[in-house]
Amino acid sequence: IADNIATVPRMLGWEAQRIRSRVDELLSMVGLEPATYRDRYPKHLSGGQRQRAGVARALSADPPVMLMDEPFGAIDPITRDRLQNEFLRLQEKIRKTIIFVTHDIDEAIKMGDRIAILREGSAIAQYDTPERILSAPTDDFVADFIGAGASLKRLNLSRVRDIALVDWPTAGIQSSRAEVLAALRASDKGAVLILDEQRRPVRWVSGRELGREDLPITEVGHPSEAIVQPNATLADALNEMLKSRVGCAIVVDQSGAYLGTVDFATVSGEIQDMRRDARDRSRAEAEQLHAAESVNG
Repeated sequence: IADNIATVPRMLGWEAQRIRSRVDELLSMVGLEPATYRDRYPKHLSGGQRQRAGVARALSADPPVMLMDEPFGAIDPITRDRLQNEFLRLQEKIRKTIIFVTHDIDEAIKMGDRIAILREGSAIAQYDTPERILSAPTDDFVADFIGAGASLKRLNLSRVRDIALVDWPTAGIQSSRAEVLAALRASDKGAVLILDEQRRPVRWVSGRELGREDLPITEVGHPSEAIVQPNATLADALNEMLKSRVGCAIVVDQSGAYLGTVDFATVSGEIQDMRRDARDRSRAEAEQLHAAESVNG
């Protein structure tokens, strides 16, 4: 893997120590521990790990512009969502201009700052921000390409970090049953989230499950699930919520420490705000167009 990532720097005549430092830096950046993965072969990596190594290789010589052609197309949906979020986090650090080719409009909305939708023959049907493409498609071709559910697709425009998180009752893994029960009674929620010593989510415990006195706190309830990071989209959070038995997504930082939750009420409120903003913009644009026509008339 190290030799693969070092290909372009070696062609450019970089010194060996500089190449090694750059390889280790990039492996760490894409989430592959250098000591573990440096000397492995691609056949020893999973599909997601190979994609990460490919991104590291593309970044090796620090190019000003990158072309990514369907980079996540051949990966299973769960791994693809995770890699998309990791790449968005990485992009916040590297700040590169990236031309990202995809046939998936949801991926384009999630990943792009601006989107060019192409007709047959590569003619540009619309080049605009994701928000404008969703709220004001130029014609039926673009509208059909977007498909149904534009309001839900707008959830890809908002990040978890941009909304107010919902606090949830928590208790430490060393807490007594009485302490967990007190945390539950002090809230209007139906379960308590148990955190370990590093404040990482461990288990959900309900009041009924607390009655299992034959089991320690670490074994009652069910494992924490539906976990997202702040750079995830609200669409990601909603997808996780639908899998959660508690009805919320747990938000953690890069170290896995608990930050808060996102619930259905929050997502519903964001959708309403987006629709209202889109209506206001459309109304303002119509008024501007009418004013311009009046002047020209």
